Amino acid sequence: MPELPEVETSKRGIAPWIEDQDVSNVVVRQQNLRWPVAAEIERLLPGQRIRSLSRRAKYLLIGTDAGTAMLHLGMSGSLRVIDIGTPAGVHDHVDIELASGKALRFRDPRRFGSLLWAEEPHEHPLLRNLGPEPLDDAFNGEYLRKTARGRRVSIKQFLMNGSVVVGVGNIYASESLFVAAIHPKRQAGRISLIRMESLADAVKMVLSNAIDAGGTTLRDYYDGDGEPGHFQQQLEVYGRDDEPCLRCQRLISAVVQGQRRTYYCKNCQR
Repeated sequence: MPELPEVETSKRGIAPWIEDQDVSNVVVRQQNLRWPVAAEIERLLPGQRIRSLSRRAKYLLIGTDAGTAMLHLGMSGSLRVIDIGTPAGVHDHVDIELASGKALRFRDPRRFGSLLWAEEPHEHPLLRNLGPEPLDDAFNGEYLRKTARGRRVSIKQFLMNGSVVVGVGNIYASESLFVAAIHPKRQAGRISLIRMESLADAVKMVLSNAIDAGGTTLRDYYDGDGEPGHFQQQLEVYGRDDEPCLRCQRLISAVVQGQRRTYYCKNCQR
């Protein structure tokens, strides 16, 4: 599933092509995604100028004067900027055509993505109760320590809770906990402020590095230019079970937490 760095990479790749461009037409070939494509996408978006392209959590927000299209890539979705009239494949479900002669094409083989509409996107039920962005100043050790107080849940699952912080998915949670030398099973409420500060810094560093590398390609993620992300070449623990730890040479372990595999070093993480 595309995580925050992959979505941010897509946003940066397509923004120069669609911001300040007029929408001439919208072609919806498949209405049935995770939820039906919002009727406003075809009814209100044509004729609007795209004022902004932003990201909240894993949602891309295409802002216009009439409202905002909220796009989620789901498990296998991707975006391409193409020439209008480029033949569509079987999984190419939506084209947002622009007066420039280009179109933003949404492809989603598994159809777990979504394309919704909101007048005030940050008040939408899917967004209004989310935690802070991990790269914002509001996300820091003091915030983590305060939010975790009294919580017995493991720090790995705590970190992946979108009401605590958005966009720290399975790959990046494992990597961040390794950088911070924190055992993924440790109870969130029993971690000191100093260690929470280290964890917040680790999350910011890991995500920033992943964005710079264009994201992580593990199955079928590609960025807005059709190029795979390269952060998988920098992974220190994720997917490396039974391989030597890059720090201590002990074997990396794997355990299932919340139906997701967690990778860590028993020697380095306490």
